[in-house]
Amino acid sequence: MRVIAGSARRVALVAPEGLDTRPTSDRAKESLFSILGEEIIGARVLDIFCGSGAIGIEALSRGAAKVVFVDNAMPAIAATSANLAKTRLTPKGEVFCMKAAQAINKLEAESQRFEIIFIDPPYGTELLTGTLENLAHTNLLSDDGLIIAETDARERPVIPQMYTLVSTRIYGRTKFLFLYIGE
Repeated sequence: MRVIAGSARRVALVAPEGLDTRPTSDRAKESLFSILGEEIIGARVLDIFCGSGAIGIEALSRGAAKVVFVDNAMPAIAATSANLAKTRLTPKGEVFCMKAAQAINKLEAESQRFEIIFIDPPYGTELLTGTLENLAHTNLLSDDGLIIAETDARERPVIPQMYTLVSTRIYGRTKFLFLYIGE
Protein backbone atom coordinates (compact mmCIF):
# COMPACT_ATOMS: atom_id res chain seq x y z
CA MET A 1 0.00 0.00 0.00
CA ARG A 2 1.44 3.33 -1.07
CA VAL A 3 0.61 6.89 -2.09
CA ILE A 4 0.08 6.85 -5.85
CA ALA A 5 0.55 10.47 -6.92
CA GLY A 6 1.29 13.99 -5.76
CA SER A 7 3.67 15.38 -3.17
CA ALA A 8 3.96 12.09 -1.25
CA ARG A 9 4.13 9.85 -4.32
CA ARG A 10 5.57 6.36 -3.71
CA VAL A 11 5.64 6.69 0.10
CA ALA A 12 4.79 3.29 1.58
CA LEU A 13 1.94 3.37 4.10
CA VAL A 14 1.44 1.18 7.15
CA ALA A 15 -1.80 -0.68 7.74
CA PRO A 16 -3.46 -1.01 11.14
CA GLU A 17 -2.66 -4.17 13.04
CA GLY A 18 -5.33 -6.85 13.05
CA LEU A 19 -7.83 -8.07 10.50
CA ASP A 20 -10.54 -5.45 11.02
CA THR A 21 -9.22 -3.06 8.36
CA ARG A 22 -9.26 -3.80 4.65
CA PRO A 23 -7.16 -1.32 2.66
CA THR A 24 -8.55 -0.01 -0.64
CA SER A 25 -6.47 -1.48 -3.47
CA ASP A 26 -4.09 0.80 -5.35
CA ARG A 27 -6.05 0.11 -8.56
CA ALA A 28 -9.37 1.18 -7.00
CA LYS A 29 -7.75 4.20 -5.34
CA GLU A 30 -6.11 5.30 -8.60
CA SER A 31 -9.42 4.97 -10.45
CA LEU A 32 -11.26 6.95 -7.78
CA PHE A 33 -8.82 9.85 -7.97
CA SER A 34 -8.87 9.77 -11.78
CA ILE A 35 -12.63 10.30 -11.57
CA LEU A 36 -12.25 13.15 -9.06
CA GLY A 37 -9.50 14.78 -11.09
CA GLU A 38 -9.01 18.47 -10.33
CA GLU A 39 -11.98 18.53 -7.89
CA ILE A 40 -9.60 17.35 -5.17
CA ILE A 41 -7.36 20.43 -5.44
CA GLY A 42 -8.13 22.79 -2.56
CA ALA A 43 -10.98 20.59 -1.30
CA ARG A 44 -11.81 19.97 2.32
CA VAL A 45 -12.31 16.22 2.75
CA LEU A 46 -13.91 14.16 5.52
CA ASP A 47 -12.69 10.53 5.64
CA ILE A 48 -15.05 8.50 7.88
CA PHE A 49 -13.94 4.96 8.87
CA CYS A 50 -10.48 6.03 7.66
CA GLY A 51 -8.58 2.83 8.50
CA SER A 52 -4.96 3.51 7.52
CA GLY A 53 -5.88 6.98 6.23
CA ALA A 54 -4.78 5.99 2.71
CA ILE A 55 -7.69 7.69 0.90
CA GLY A 56 -7.40 10.95 2.82
CA ILE A 57 -3.61 10.97 2.52
CA GLU A 58 -3.90 10.41 -1.23
CA ALA A 59 -6.26 13.40 -1.34
CA LEU A 60 -3.77 15.56 0.58
CA SER A 61 -0.89 14.41 -1.61
CA ARG A 62 -2.90 15.45 -4.67
CA GLY A 63 -3.68 18.93 -3.34
CA ALA A 64 -6.62 18.77 -0.93
CA ALA A 65 -6.53 21.68 1.52
CA LYS A 66 -7.45 19.65 4.60
CA VAL A 67 -8.63 16.17 5.56
CA VAL A 68 -10.42 15.19 8.76
CA PHE A 69 -9.85 11.50 9.54
CA VAL A 70 -12.36 9.61 11.71
CA ASP A 71 -12.15 6.08 13.09
CA ASN A 72 -13.06 4.57 16.46
CA ALA A 73 -10.34 1.87 16.39
CA MET A 74 -7.06 2.81 18.06
CA PRO A 75 -4.93 0.71 15.63
CA ALA A 76 -6.48 2.65 12.73
CA ILE A 77 -5.84 5.99 14.40
CA ALA A 78 -2.24 4.99 15.17
CA ALA A 79 -1.68 3.93 11.53
CA THR A 80 -3.27 7.12 10.17
CA SER A 81 -1.13 9.30 12.44
CA ALA A 82 2.02 7.38 11.47
CA ASN A 83 1.16 7.67 7.77
CA LEU A 84 0.55 11.41 8.05
CA ALA A 85 3.96 11.76 9.69
CA LYS A 86 5.68 9.57 7.03
CA THR A 87 4.21 11.67 4.24
CA ARG A 88 4.88 14.96 6.06
CA LEU A 89 1.21 15.87 5.70
CA THR A 90 0.37 16.06 9.41
CA PRO A 91 -0.30 19.84 9.37
CA LYS A 92 -3.12 19.36 6.85
CA GLY A 93 -4.77 16.47 8.70
CA GLU A 94 -6.97 16.33 11.76
CA VAL A 95 -7.50 12.92 13.38
CA PHE A 96 -10.46 11.98 15.60
CA CYS A 97 -10.68 8.71 17.52
CA MET A 98 -14.43 8.40 17.95
CA LYS A 99 -17.50 6.80 16.45
CA ALA A 100 -18.78 8.24 13.19
CA ALA A 101 -21.97 9.63 14.75
CA GLN A 102 -20.00 11.43 17.48
CA ALA A 103 -17.60 12.92 14.94
CA ILE A 104 -20.46 14.08 12.72
CA ASN A 105 -22.07 15.84 15.70
CA LYS A 106 -18.75 17.42 16.74
CA LEU A 107 -17.95 18.67 13.23
CA GLU A 108 -21.49 20.02 12.82
CA ALA A 109 -21.18 21.89 16.15
CA GLU A 110 -17.93 23.42 14.83
CA SER A 111 -19.74 24.49 11.61
CA GLN A 112 -17.21 22.63 9.46
CA ARG A 113 -18.05 22.02 5.78
CA PHE A 114 -16.57 19.57 3.28
CA GLU A 115 -16.60 19.37 -0.51
CA ILE A 116 -15.97 15.61 -0.42
CA ILE A 117 -17.03 13.09 2.21
CA PHE A 118 -15.62 9.58 1.89
CA ILE A 119 -17.28 6.75 3.86
CA ASP A 120 -15.72 3.28 4.04
CA PRO A 121 -17.39 1.33 6.86
CA PRO A 122 -16.68 -2.33 7.57
CA TYR A 123 -18.32 -4.42 4.87
CA GLY A 124 -21.50 -6.29 5.72
CA THR A 125 -22.74 -3.83 8.35
CA GLU A 126 -25.53 -1.25 8.53
CA LEU A 127 -23.00 1.48 9.31
CA LEU A 128 -23.14 2.98 5.80
CA THR A 129 -26.91 3.57 5.89
CA GLY A 130 -26.78 4.94 9.43
CA THR A 131 -23.90 7.27 8.61
CA LEU A 132 -25.65 8.55 5.48
CA GLU A 133 -28.80 9.23 7.52
CA ASN A 134 -26.76 11.14 10.13
CA LEU A 135 -25.01 13.21 7.45
CA ALA A 136 -28.27 14.12 5.71
CA HIS A 137 -29.41 16.02 8.80
CA THR A 138 -26.32 18.23 8.93
CA ASN A 139 -24.72 21.01 6.93
CA LEU A 140 -21.36 19.21 6.72
CA LEU A 141 -21.57 18.67 2.97
CA SER A 142 -21.02 21.91 1.08
CA ASP A 143 -23.36 22.99 -1.70
CA ASP A 144 -22.64 20.75 -4.69
CA GLY A 145 -20.52 18.54 -2.42
CA LEU A 146 -20.04 14.84 -3.16
CA ILE A 147 -20.29 11.79 -0.93
CA ILE A 148 -18.36 8.69 -1.99
CA ALA A 149 -19.20 5.44 -0.23
CA GLU A 150 -17.09 2.31 -0.54
CA THR A 151 -18.69 -1.12 -0.18
CA ASP A 152 -18.06 -4.68 -1.23
CA ALA A 153 -19.01 -5.12 -4.90
CA ARG A 154 -21.58 -7.76 -3.93
CA GLU A 155 -23.35 -5.59 -1.35
CA ARG A 156 -26.57 -3.74 -2.07
CA PRO A 157 -26.64 -1.11 0.65
CA VAL A 158 -29.81 0.79 1.48
CA ILE A 159 -29.39 4.39 0.34
CA PRO A 160 -31.69 6.81 2.22
CA GLN A 161 -34.29 8.59 0.04
CA MET A 162 -32.77 12.04 0.46
CA TYR A 163 -29.77 10.98 -1.67
CA THR A 164 -29.33 10.81 -5.41
CA LEU A 165 -27.05 8.02 -6.64
CA VAL A 166 -25.13 9.58 -9.52
CA SER A 167 -22.76 6.76 -10.39
CA THR A 168 -21.55 3.34 -9.31
CA ARG A 169 -18.08 2.06 -10.19
CA ILE A 170 -16.74 -1.42 -9.48
CA TYR A 171 -13.05 -2.36 -9.30
CA GLY A 172 -12.57 -6.01 -8.35
CA ARG A 173 -14.24 -6.46 -4.96
CA THR A 174 -14.56 -2.72 -4.37
CA LYS A 175 -17.65 -0.69 -5.27
CA PHE A 176 -17.77 3.12 -5.10
CA LEU A 177 -21.14 4.86 -4.87
CA PHE A 178 -21.15 8.57 -5.82
CA LEU A 179 -23.97 10.40 -4.06
CA TYR A 180 -25.44 13.90 -3.74
CA ILE A 181 -27.96 15.05 -1.16
CA GLY A 182 -31.17 16.03 -2.92
CA GLU A 183 -32.05 15.74 -6.57
